[in-house]
Amino acid sequence: MKTARRVIITEFGGPEKMTLVSAELPEPATGEVQLRQTAMGFNFIDIYQRRGVYPLPLPTGLGHEATGVVEAVGPEVDQFKPGDRVAYMHAGIGAYADYRNVAANRLVGIPAGVTDEQAAALLFKGITAQYLLRRTHVVKAGEIILVHAAAGGVGQILCQWAKGLGAFVIGTAGSAEKCAIAKEAGADVAINYSREDWTAALMEATNGKKANVVYDSVGKDTFLKSLDCAAQFGLVVLFGAASGPAPAIDPELLNKKGCLFLTRPSVFPHNADPAVFRANAAELFEVISSGIVKSSIGARFKLEDIANMHKTAESRGTQGATLIIP
Repeated sequence: MKTARRVIITEFGGPEKMTLVSAELPEPATGEVQLRQTAMGFNFIDIYQRRGVYPLPLPTGLGHEATGVVEAVGPEVDQFKPGDRVAYMHAGIGAYADYRNVAANRLVGIPAGVTDEQAAALLFKGITAQYLLRRTHVVKAGEIILVHAAAGGVGQILCQWAKGLGAFVIGTAGSAEKCAIAKEAGADVAINYSREDWTAALMEATNGKKANVVYDSVGKDTFLKSLDCAAQFGLVVLFGAASGPAPAIDPELLNKKGCLFLTRPSVFPHNADPAVFRANAAELFEVISSGIVKSSIGARFKLEDIANMHKTAESRGTQGATLIIP
């Protein structure tokens, strides 16, 4: 029986509330595999859950995504074998661990053209971009798309992938430095939305053209102006609330703004079915291995240094993806 280390919290609060504990890990149960984890991805939702902004039943682990190597398989598992490289992003909270038992139907195999670190850095954010670009709206060559927070993890992937699909990409970000990151990620135009007149600057940069699709993960600070940036019959996709919840609107406003469509999707329902999840992940891995979507790993931390990692992330002290290495 393996001895596994994992991070837990018994109360909500600051980074110091996280504790690294060791315990025996049972053999994988029916339908499970046992993983030796090689890299874990960090997402800001981990901080929200640690703080109790999104409360979890306590005690709890933290972390949503990881990569690893199959060490053992339980009964009725025939799609994986020891030695296989796999990844997951929605297999129950608790990815901050060196060994873990995971339901086999939540795993995807990692192809030869993708490294463990690439998969850990890109799976959650990349699967989010995948459903936005390929399912919420199937982006076509020549379309104009607007990506808010284009320098963020999901935002950069949206810019890279959409550019690979032939779209004209407008990115927004909160500073000149972040606009430069958005341009490097593939945005044709990058607008600083901390400026009061950013919508006018956007219209000037695009010769008055508006977006077929607006991808808004910011929420409160951008949502109403997002409606102004969408072309007639355009789609506004509200998929996050980094600045707070978007304000409620009268549906008639969508008519007045150009007969717009509005949706509020989420990544997990789009990947709840194991077969669909694997198909979506395969599409993501294809654009990673082809070089269309690139991983930018800004920092790596050991499990023992998890509190410092959260402190650094909260202070915005890293750029690019942050990985946890056992």
